[in-house]
Amino acid sequence: MSPSTMARIAMIAALYGAATLFCLMFMGGLAWGPVQLRLSEALCVLALFTPDAIPGLALGCAVANGANIVLGGTGTLGLLDVVFGSAATAIGAWVMWRWRAHPSVAVLGPVVANGLIVPAYLPLLLAGLGFYTVPFTSISLEGAWPAMYLFGLVCTGVGEAVVMYALGLPLYRALERTPLPAMLAGGTDPRPMGGTR
Repeated sequence: MSPSTMARIAMIAALYGAATLFCLMFMGGLAWGPVQLRLSEALCVLALFTPDAIPGLALGCAVANGANIVLGGTGTLGLLDVVFGSAATAIGAWVMWRWRAHPSVAVLGPVVANGLIVPAYLPLLLAGLGFYTVPFTSISLEGAWPAMYLFGLVCTGVGEAVVMYALGLPLYRALERTPLPAMLAGGTDPRPMGGTR
């Protein structure tokens, strides 16, 4: 791995991690709770420009979720978010890179990955922290994992879709007109597979 590749990965990781921690500070549970609207996910569109965004976004997610262990007091249960949340981000970014020829479809990668993976462990994490009901509902986490998963699937998926389509796609279109794509490409052909932008 070249120094320039490592620098791009580190830059993307730092950007995503800082943006996520900013969301935590000013949006509280909306960045981590059962109803998620993590605005920093819009940065996943960087995977439309470079494959270096895949490890960069995953690392940034791991750092931010690791910091939340300390800031949010999640303890060792927070490691679920570090491992599986980062895996969801990596899978979503990989799908975006593979489908970069079709940005409007590619942004579904993070929506589907987060929508399917995060709700699988979030009820365990929230129950361990003493949150036994879903906010704004009477759904109990105790013994109601299937209902919680379905609730999380909808809420996480919708929240991610809102972020990716309302913020991510406009961000992609704005960045596309700057020198940033060429800088991020760093020797990788940034053009979409099978077509032009």
